[in-house]
Amino acid sequence: MCTAITLKTKDFYFGRTLDLERSYGEEVVVTPRKYPFEFRNGKSLKTHYAIIGTACIRDGYPLYYDAVNEKGLCMAGLNFVGNAFYCERSASKPNIAQFEFIPYILGKCSDTDEAEREIRKINLWNTSYSKELPVAELHWIIADAKRTITVEFVRDGLKIYENEVGVLTNNPTFDIQMFNLNNYMSLSPESPQNNFCRRISLVPYSLGMGAMGLPGDTSSQSRFIRAAFTKLNSVSGNSEEESVNRFFHVLGNVQQTRGNCKAGDDFEITVYTSCCNASKGLYYYTTYDNHCISAVALQNENLDGEILRRYPHKKSEKIDLLN
Repeated sequence: MCTAITLKTKDFYFGRTLDLERSYGEEVVVTPRKYPFEFRNGKSLKTHYAIIGTACIRDGYPLYYDAVNEKGLCMAGLNFVGNAFYCERSASKPNIAQFEFIPYILGKCSDTDEAEREIRKINLWNTSYSKELPVAELHWIIADAKRTITVEFVRDGLKIYENEVGVLTNNPTFDIQMFNLNNYMSLSPESPQNNFCRRISLVPYSLGMGAMGLPGDTSSQSRFIRAAFTKLNSVSGNSEEESVNRFFHVLGNVQQTRGNCKAGDDFEITVYTSCCNASKGLYYYTTYDNHCISAVALQNENLDGEILRRYPHKKSEKIDLLN
């Protein structure tokens, strides 16, 4: 289970939590313009937009969880188990495997409009990376500073939704998630008024009572509501520090603590939380065992190179002892 959000201050920010019961060796990976993306359909991208994001590397290939390209186009895949449906190989459309989807779109497209046009041309192919890495059931949030969409491949075909709240979690389908917001329109950051009965003297006895009823559990539908409410009512200044701080606070409301959500024989945790300044290519992250914010700058790399730049996630807590 995961949560992704967008945020606009002076710059545009994009990021997510990755909630799993284990780590797969995640790294911040910079893919320069001349790294050759070889696709399972026999085609390749010899040159493309540079990309930065979190991925696990298999056989020298970056399997991105979330990423941003040098033009500021952002993309993340989130679990969509039971609803995702990919097709068999097509004879009439370009076949793109699920694990190739992020590099294919971010390598070719400069904004969300271009991404949508490209997505409508392709067939998302039901083929796995390997026997050890089966096909992941995902849906995607794709965004730039002007527009955010949710992309779902389901049995009824391709669905592309305008994502006005800039939030995505997991199940159910995005249209149902958005409809469910209607059940919470009475929530407010303000203190509530007495609408229960005018004949009874009722007054707020604590700050925060306007948000009573906001779900607090870790289910995907509840996290969607909580992330949307927190994000849309959050405030900050426009500086980089204030914007990044605000972003991590919003996602902090939906992070998973070990022991609270059983997953098989283990527990889900928030393996990492990311926040990318997509306007400047600054990728920030924290991990479950390291709350210190680490950062990698896309523009500090040789973007015309051919070799992946890899920065393994830092997982040791840093504590600032003051005496």
